[in-house]
Amino acid sequence: MVDYLCDMSTETLSIDPKVTDNSQIYSVLSGSVGPRPIAFASTLDAKGSPNLAPYSFFNVFSSNPPVVVFSPVRRGRDNTTKHTLDNILETKEVVINIVNYAMVQQMSLASTEYDAGVDEFIKAGFTKETSELVKPFRVKESPVQLECKVKDVVALGTEGGAGNLVICEIVKIHIQKAVLTEVNTLDEHKLDLVARMGGNWYTRAIDGMFEVPKPLRNLGVGVDALPEAIRMSTILTGNDLGRLGNVELMPDADAVAKYLDENSSLQNLVTNGDTVALHKEIQKLIQQDNTGDAWKLILA
Repeated sequence: MVDYLCDMSTETLSIDPKVTDNSQIYSVLSGSVGPRPIAFASTLDAKGSPNLAPYSFFNVFSSNPPVVVFSPVRRGRDNTTKHTLDNILETKEVVINIVNYAMVQQMSLASTEYDAGVDEFIKAGFTKETSELVKPFRVKESPVQLECKVKDVVALGTEGGAGNLVICEIVKIHIQKAVLTEVNTLDEHKLDLVARMGGNWYTRAIDGMFEVPKPLRNLGVGVDALPEAIRMSTILTGNDLGRLGNVELMPDADAVAKYLDENSSLQNLVTNGDTVALHKEIQKLIQQDNTGDAWKLILA
């Protein structure tokens, strides 16, 4: 069966995790599941010594109650645990600091495996900010800081590479006013977030940010409503088809006829049988956010 939404080869490399070295599994997963947000976790040990380290196995899972989850993974080389995990098991508190581009190099430095008791705030040049409801410090330079109480820690295994899900309830949120709009919503461009990829790679959200309108509350017609020639097009992409499928209603015959009467050059395009040129014109309309006229041309 031809997958009309994907023009890539279907030849695959299959990997069985049970018989594959963990380092290869980690490389594949961290390289393919991304970009991933970064939890810059601030903790204290039982003696009150600060620790600061980044984790990209991280996301938000609930807003009521507000819950984020991140996972300090057991080291693959010697099966030891991270200081962050050790501290959390002792104190049940953590501050998750969100990472933006302005602090990414310092954040990376803080990922160095310093000995227990070494203060990464000092090593990486970050400023300690006193928290209000938990004991670990906040990173003043972070645009958004989440004070958290740890609800649970779920160990996923006992061998090197095994994760530990740290389930955190947010008890206080701090946001730099510099990244807010006039109505106190987050301005994503000012926020300038970064995310983790595989290996040494990161991505900067602002360089590749684009909007995708959420699907209609009223049902879209769906890609299956498109003529087969459009679905199987070598010009139109899966994204193009998705946008066409997200319209609520298709234009009627009168609207199509009127559109062609007003655009005689397009009438010629329809009648001369040049499918490639026709599909390119349809794609052009889609890229201009004019899916309504694109549909008229499709139905002409």
